[in-house]
Amino acid sequence: MRTLASLILSAGTMFLALAGTTACNSSKPEAKAAELPTARVAAAQRGNIAHNLSLAGQFQPYQVIDVHPKVAGFIKKIDVDIGDRVTKGETLAVLEVPELAAQVQGAQFEMQRARDEIVRAQHEVKRAEALHAALHADYQRLADTAKAQPGLVAQQELDDAQAKDLSAEAQVDAAKAAASAAQQHAESTRADDQRVEALAGYTNVVAPIDGVIIWRYADTGALIQSGTNSNEQDIPIVRLSQSGLLRLRMPVPEDDVQYVHEGQTIQVRVDAVNRSFTGKVVRFTRNVNFETRSMETEVDVENRDLSIAPGMYANAQLQLARHDNVITIPTEALVLRGAEETVYVLGANNRVLIHTVQVGLRGSKLAEIRSGIEPGDRVILGGQEKYAEDERVSPILAQEPASEVVSESGGVIDMKAEEAQNDGGNP
Repeated sequence: MRTLASLILSAGTMFLALAGTTACNSSKPEAKAAELPTARVAAAQRGNIAHNLSLAGQFQPYQVIDVHPKVAGFIKKIDVDIGDRVTKGETLAVLEVPELAAQVQGAQFEMQRARDEIVRAQHEVKRAEALHAALHADYQRLADTAKAQPGLVAQQELDDAQAKDLSAEAQVDAAKAAASAAQQHAESTRADDQRVEALAGYTNVVAPIDGVIIWRYADTGALIQSGTNSNEQDIPIVRLSQSGLLRLRMPVPEDDVQYVHEGQTIQVRVDAVNRSFTGKVVRFTRNVNFETRSMETEVDVENRDLSIAPGMYANAQLQLARHDNVITIPTEALVLRGAEETVYVLGANNRVLIHTVQVGLRGSKLAEIRSGIEPGDRVILGGQEKYAEDERVSPILAQEPASEVVSESGGVIDMKAEEAQNDGGNP
């Protein structure tokens, strides 16, 4: 009986030993699998990346002109007031300059005197030519007679006739020179008369361009100085704004300056007048403002109906760049090693391979890859410093978008500072 119990106990012990050995052998692969480091990965995909910039712009007149007269005088009448639309060449004001009328009359008298001098000089030329013709004929007759009958004409008489002939010829030249001087004097007088007449015409002050009167500085009877003076305190008659064509001025941040070019389309929304339109970039300063770190960019806007008033704000959407059907990966997959951008790619058997890539358009979440990987390649996201090349990892696939539209906002231009600079302190 005791022997049977011992046999049963020995068999149980052997069974437990075998079971323990089996359990240990079966747990070794699980332990090895658990020892592999995990890595969060994403597949490279084909998608689109767009970079949009939202800007707050402000409208300005295409031109603003302070209208000064070219002559000083009293305002006899002024035909316009603020808000009036005027066309190029339209009379804005009429000046009264009493001394200018006297100058015009004096110039006309001088012109008439110059004409009379020309007539007198012309008659003097004719008289000198007639006298020269007579004296020359006398000398020629005496010379012919002396030649035909030597000794018949005294040499003294012949010499006197020749001297008179030469003197008359000189008088002809002098008369012609006097006539030429009279003609030149007349031309000078005519030029002075034209100058004075032009000054008289400047008393009628006209609009140099089509536009709107945005400020009036003077009233009837006011003394206005000419705009040709160097005194900057001389006030104009009116300020004229070319509002039929506006400049929409927007500040592009320094980081986005590289994407701006002429002809680029831009979507504009003017909430104040409930108007939307598509414009084009026509000019930019090519200079980054030191204080705002932005570059002023302009769009020309037709405003023939004057529905948009200068000074209004607009919201603009500028598409800086758009790349379609390109390879994209999350930006957290990029690792900078020295001067090169790299990604950690999982190859065969989930082993880590380090690839150098060329990055294109970069968004906030995705980046375009121009070379270095192919669609479908799995790249490690974050914590790449934990992995070594050719190390085997256990991947955890993350679902990431293939496309992205990046939107950012620009600054606002300080128009008050610009206006103060352009106005030179005028109201």
